[in-house]
Amino acid sequence: MAIKIMIDAGHGGFDNGASYNGRTEKNDNLNLALALGDALSELGYDVEFTRTTDVYDSPTRKAQIGNESGADYFISLHRNAAPYPNKYNGVETLVYNTSGIAYEMAENVDAELAKIGFENLGVEERKNLAVLRRTTMPAILIETGFIDSDKDNYLFDYRFEDIVNAIALGIDETLRG
Repeated sequence: MAIKIMIDAGHGGFDNGASYNGRTEKNDNLNLALALGDALSELGYDVEFTRTTDVYDSPTRKAQIGNESGADYFISLHRNAAPYPNKYNGVETLVYNTSGIAYEMAENVDAELAKIGFENLGVEERKNLAVLRRTTMPAILIETGFIDSDKDNYLFDYRFEDIVNAIALGIDETLRG
């Protein structure tokens, strides 16, 4: 039986998430989620999504969707933002706690994204995020660069397929060793 992975495109509907120069986090997240789903499916994983269109569900509802699906892992995709444009850049992945397979997966994903050119800001514990706290399976939240960083947006746009493959590889390395 294939491993089931729930992919969550952060934000959606009326909730744009962070934005910068007309770019919205919700759209970047959805584009990345759909492409990541294809890449993971090609690797033999069973993939489901919290959303495939521009709709809003609360983070608590997204965790519930993941739990109800019977998924083995939950991957939430986001873009980071800083108080001032171009102040920070890089990727970081958030986990409920810094132990276990979710932490290992987060480290592997960050390491693969760093190979593309993102600064690796590391893995951070965040106990207050519903998609990490309320999911019953191991869960990670990937901040795929800063949406208000011209450097990170350049990588996101021009190395998009490499980003998709790096995240898929980090997940696959963790699950298949």
